Amino acid sequence: MSTYANGTTTVLLVVLLVASGVVGGTAGALATESEPVAGATGDRATGQTADRAAGHDGAAGRQDGSVNATAACAATPPDDRADPESDVVGWENGYWYDESLAVDVGDGVEGDEREAVVARTTARVEALRCVEFDAEVPVSVVSREQFRERRTNQQVPEDLRAFDNAKFEAMFLVDEEADSIAVQNRNQGTGVLGFYSPETDEIVVVSDDPDALAIDELTLAHELVHAWQDQQFDLSTAPFDARLRDRANAVRGLVEGDASYVERLYRSRCGGSWDCLDAPERGGAGDLANAGVYMLSYQPYSDGPTFVRLARNLGGWDAVNALYEDPPASAEQVIHPERYRADPPTDVALNDAATGAWERVRPPDRPDYGRVGEVGVLMLFVYPYYDSQGDTQIVSPDEWFEYNETGNVGDFDPLNYESDYSAGWDGDRLHVYENESGEQGYVWRLAWDSPQDAQQFVAGYERVVEYWGGEQVGPNTWRIDEGGFADAFYLDVNETTVTVVNAPTVDQLSAVRSDADPVAADGSAAEGDAGTATTTDAPTTDDPATVGDAPADNGTTVGASGPSLASPVRSPSDSSRSGSTPRPWTGPTS
Repeated sequence: MSTYANGTTTVLLVVLLVASGVVGGTAGALATESEPVAGATGDRATGQTADRAAGHDGAAGRQDGSVNATAACAATPPDDRADPESDVVGWENGYWYDESLAVDVGDGVEGDEREAVVARTTARVEALRCVEFDAEVPVSVVSREQFRERRTNQQVPEDLRAFDNAKFEAMFLVDEEADSIAVQNRNQGTGVLGFYSPETDEIVVVSDDPDALAIDELTLAHELVHAWQDQQFDLSTAPFDARLRDRANAVRGLVEGDASYVERLYRSRCGGSWDCLDAPERGGAGDLANAGVYMLSYQPYSDGPTFVRLARNLGGWDAVNALYEDPPASAEQVIHPERYRADPPTDVALNDAATGAWERVRPPDRPDYGRVGEVGVLMLFVYPYYDSQGDTQIVSPDEWFEYNETGNVGDFDPLNYESDYSAGWDGDRLHVYENESGEQGYVWRLAWDSPQDAQQFVAGYERVVEYWGGEQVGPNTWRIDEGGFADAFYLDVNETTVTVVNAPTVDQLSAVRSDADPVAADGSAAEGDAGTATTTDAPTTDDPATVGDAPADNGTTVGASGPSLASPVRSPSDSSRSGSTPRPWTGPTS
């Protein structure tokens, strides 16, 4: 912990580091909502995580069931480590899982050395996960500069960029003065350590040292799990090609949770029963563009391993494999495992009621609406903590961070994605509009489990608007006069439904949605009167919302590795221990 420059506040902030070796994801699958299509889909969190649920950081061998996992799954190596007559679990391409390698990673790993590292790591993943690979997986290494260049050179349709900008603005994460896709690309370019591409069946490792393209063994293990997943379940097809933010986080909770959990088991053996390669040096995350956007994508890496471990504890690896036939339907089901298959998200109905020159923005080749889910709603209330350097705590550090028995932030499930403001989420739908002048507005309807949950969200939303400089100018109406979020906002509450209408000015609210009625308490047009959000009857003309995720663009990546979570420090630019990271970006989601 550190003290800020003002000397008055000591706060806990998660630092996103590249220090943990994390690799990629699966290209062509799991494109995240509002994320531009990249050559690979999915950033992943590093497997250097401790067992928060059991209350023991570093106790993976006891709490994760890792002690006997290898012996139960792998074939027994002969004393002379001779090759078996046929391929067996725990042996790959001439190497047993428990063999030692004479490899120096300091000057990079090329040629025969790389083949040996990949073969032994594959054998170890087989032994831990109780699986057999169908085919060898090619592994290449690129420099960070090459990776950044690939991401920044992507071509993104303007309708998709406009939709993505509005969606991140609705979550108060990226304001009108920034480009949400550029923000995501910068986050990815800084933190991603590698990815797996289902399109090319290849793992790409990102190295910070262009002169020594080293491989991080744990990152490689993580990405090999993605390669196996793709061989068995085809991550480039439904249900893994999710194009909505909430659906993508949900499926990644399984895909990334599985890979991160296996990486955890792998790490628990390094320095014990296994000799592992030294991890290459990783830089810090000082260039991270936006911590809130990062945390939005990080949720599968925080909650996913716990979700997968629970399934394994209940029914072994067979129970985990069965999840791929029926993955979580929402991130809510990963945050709250007891809701899996018991609480499907509501298909929120929202018709278009824009007037005049306002037209719906429909991004190509993906859903024309957004669903940000419980995670996206939570980030509304968490991000002010990071933006204010800890001075504003709508969600307090004690609620946001998961502490272990030593009083430190745990690294198995370090963040708590549950809050009173968001835990009652039951569904949401976001429509984006644009007028002839290029101005944007949106309508965001959220369904809640109870009227109390809806009112709790409204109370928190008002605090968020106030944080960004807003003032209430009518019973249902707010206005932010200055800054990147300068706009007008109208809130309508109907029992378990909240509708947020956004427009550049108060006068334009009813043009974006005709039933928005920004009227002051005295009956005049809203100007400066204070008030509270009122409850009205919901429109009865809404058409049922179309549910379903559009196919992912080819070339997206799932499960990529990136910066890791570290111990709490004073700012996101500080360095600390390694943790977990989101996947490399797969492309914008809705």
